[in-house]
Amino acid sequence: MNTYRIRITIQARENLRNIRNYIEFELLAPLAAKNTIAEIKREIQSLETMPERIHLTPEQPWHDQGVHRARVRNYYIYFWIDEKQKTVQIISVIYVKRDQIRHLPE
Repeated sequence: MNTYRIRITIQARENLRNIRNYIEFELLAPLAAKNTIAEIKREIQSLETMPERIHLTPEQPWHDQGVHRARVRNYYIYFWIDEKQKTVQIISVIYVKRDQIRHLPE
């Protein structure tokens, strides 16, 4: 079984910070923020093995570009797999009720 390296883009790191800050400071729920981020990070780490088990996103043009989408709680994790480099690149983490087509290119 192949093992993949996980790389998180600057954009995805910023998404995670924004999610944590929103839950912690806007919703005033620091423990929920910590738990949500931990759960998202566990899912990201699980992509080290068999990342292709996660379906491609239905949104175009990302579907045709090979972008996958995993769901954790109320968030989508978008990533693509580089088979040559054996790398999974996390490109974005977006709240599910946001307009995905508008926010994904950002």
